[in-house]
Amino acid sequence: MARTAEVKRSTTETKIEVHLNLDGTGVQNIQTPVPFLDHMLSQLARHGYFDLTVKAEGDTRIDSHHTVEDVGIAVGQAFHKALGDKKGIRRFAEASAPLNEALAQCVVDISGRAFFVFNLKLPKAKLGEFDVELVPEFFQAFSANSKMTLHFNSPYWNNLHHITEALFKSFARALDSACTLDPRRKEVPSTKGVL
Repeated sequence: MARTAEVKRSTTETKIEVHLNLDGTGVQNIQTPVPFLDHMLSQLARHGYFDLTVKAEGDTRIDSHHTVEDVGIAVGQAFHKALGDKKGIRRFAEASAPLNEALAQCVVDISGRAFFVFNLKLPKAKLGEFDVELVPEFFQAFSANSKMTLHFNSPYWNNLHHITEALFKSFARALDSACTLDPRRKEVPSTKGVL
């Protein structure tokens, strides 16, 4: 059975369409009005081997907050939908990704319980026109709507672009592993029998 999903989200602030294939090859078509977000979503698709299409419009004349958060919501919903009953998945995974001097770690539990830990103190700064404080906003929205537990850590970093990109790469690799079907497991990976 194909593990795919389509999500459409339309509000007075944003209009978003997401297509996701969990068992893809990293093909991506990302078109939002926030170029840095496009770059990060491309990392998610490429390094997680997810086929991902995201088309978004948003009220970026105000700022990018609504668009980034709502894309996080829609992408999270797509993962939740594509995972279905979660039978056979690995469920838990962690990955680290370096980018030059920066090291990021992401730990994922596809638990059915949304919980988010972001153990980094990023400054209120900009990368180009992108507000760095929107990085945890995206991940929080994803966690809440995918119903996953996400923990992010970094023991060290210096360059904001490097640590942000490393966070998305570690996220992609951990998510890929957690979503992978384990041939040894046919049931839901929980003693409760449901996630």
